[in-house]
Amino acid sequence: EAPAPLEQPPQSNTLVGLPIVAIENILGFLSYDETSQLRLVCKRMDLVCQRMLNQGFLKVERYHNLCQKQVKAQLPRRESERRNHSLARHADILAAVETRLSLLNMTFMKYVDSNLCCFIPGKVIDEIYRVLRYVNSTRAPQRAHEVLQELRDISSMAMEYFDEKIVPILKRKLPGSDVSGRLIGAAPVPGPSAALTTMQLFSKQNPSRQEVTKLQQQVKTNGAGVTMLRREISELRTKVQEQQKQLQDQDQKLLEQTQIIGEQNARLAELERKLREVMESAVGNSSGSGSNEESPRKRRKAAESVDCPRKSKRLRNRK
Repeated sequence: EAPAPLEQPPQSNTLVGLPIVAIENILGFLSYDETSQLRLVCKRMDLVCQRMLNQGFLKVERYHNLCQKQVKAQLPRRESERRNHSLARHADILAAVETRLSLLNMTFMKYVDSNLCCFIPGKVIDEIYRVLRYVNSTRAPQRAHEVLQELRDISSMAMEYFDEKIVPILKRKLPGSDVSGRLIGAAPVPGPSAALTTMQLFSKQNPSRQEVTKLQQQVKTNGAGVTMLRREISELRTKVQEQQKQLQDQDQKLLEQTQIIGEQNARLAELERKLREVMESAVGNSSGSGSNEESPRKRRKAAESVDCPRKSKRLRNRK
């Protein structure tokens, strides 16, 4: 039987009899794990809790995106500088949480979008919130594997249990599949059930069209994501080309500076050689002036030696 709609609360003075907004405000003071356990109360409480769990997973995804944007805005653009930055561990933890959210999304949201179930593990939402608040409030967090150990454990157990125990039941209720869980469009098994399968094929046409519409919307969304990725790749290529050009310019400037330094070294060597020659010529002039001072004395002695024989000859002639 179809569950009672949320707009028709039972006529009573209990908590369940309150309006939906009031019940959600009250349950907002509880953790998502406690909210998931309240699904056992009654059908109406089950529907309210399912709605809150689905909204909680979407809210934690938005909160994670906000935290990641804030951290990335403070990180340097160079990958080599990010490793030594004070927010490097924050970025690693947020990247690991993003991977975990993607796995949870692929596991649960297909069936949530088909209104077959809700996001069942409320404890996982609580743990993701705990990790994100820890990252925002701590300047020097622990390593990623230490912070995310509990989240990885409980999310892995939740996904394994969901795939093994719940998915086989939900596949039978998916639009586009028959009672046995086989997809419509597959070749029917020959036998008396062939006519029943044909009847089911005609009865399931409308839900299959809805599924096709959802798939088309998903394809459009994926196409938009691919376009954004291509745009980012082209921007990254442009940045890489600009950096390569800057490196080439720097290499050219370095080569020019090396040539200038070589020319200056040659000029310095030439100046040292000229200075050495000037010093040697100055030393030679000083020694030459000393020899010129001694030459007049030698000349006087030579003149006296010449005059002595002349004087002796005169004395002889007088006698």
